[in-house]
Amino acid sequence: MPLSNTLNLPDTLTLTRIGELAVLTLNRPAKRNALNDETVLGLEHFFTHLPGDIRAVVLAAEGDHFCAGLDLSELSERDAVAGLQHSRMWHRAFEAIEFGPVPVIAALKGAVVGGGLELAAAAHLRVAERSTFYALPEGMRGLFVGGGASVRVPRLIGVARMSDLMLTGRRYDATEGMTAGLSQYVVDDGDALDRAVEIGHQVATNAPQSNYAIIQALPRIAEANPREGFFMEAMMAAITQGSDDAKDRMRAFLDGRAQKVTDR
Repeated sequence: MPLSNTLNLPDTLTLTRIGELAVLTLNRPAKRNALNDETVLGLEHFFTHLPGDIRAVVLAAEGDHFCAGLDLSELSERDAVAGLQHSRMWHRAFEAIEFGPVPVIAALKGAVVGGGLELAAAAHLRVAERSTFYALPEGMRGLFVGGGASVRVPRLIGVARMSDLMLTGRRYDATEGMTAGLSQYVVDDGDALDRAVEIGHQVATNAPQSNYAIIQALPRIAEANPREGFFMEAMMAAITQGSDDAKDRMRAFLDGRAQKVTDR
């Protein structure tokens, strides 16, 4: 059922709810869901005003393509300061996704190009249909990535692969993308949203403190030196296991009432 419009999202985004799961959909299919400023700011607004009872978010798209990148019709001439501020606006919006309160699963199809790949990389899990293709064409257009790709994409595929994408204009198909690390799942065309929703419901059954620790701590631990990383790990382990929810779940496990790993 549609969520209320109390979040004041732009028409370029639609929002529905399935239990504890929110499905946020890019809604510019005629533009292959290219990102204009209104949409980017709408993404930031949504993830910074997420209803407290939402446990996971699926990021989806209308039409045949997830996102073809920056809407080039909005690419106006900017001086260096204005260009810097515009890029930082994208950083702020996508950081609200990556370091928001709940896990985000992106359902990919068709073009995941330029800014579209930057948006997908800000999600925590990615499900790609076989139609999906990835590219970073900024180098061919005399540009450089500005929405966080230089930080997030090398974490997924490494600097050498990203340099290859940018220098040569090469593109990966869905299978190549999963092999490189751009997605965790490949599904048949038309199935990405259903699979992402299924994963979202599964993720939503986890303890909220565990999900929060995973999405907040893991990226920071990966960037830390080992000494700091081990300390952060110990801190998060102590905080999560001390919660009443964790104690209840452990009792259920010890009593044989919890779902087994082999059941999933």
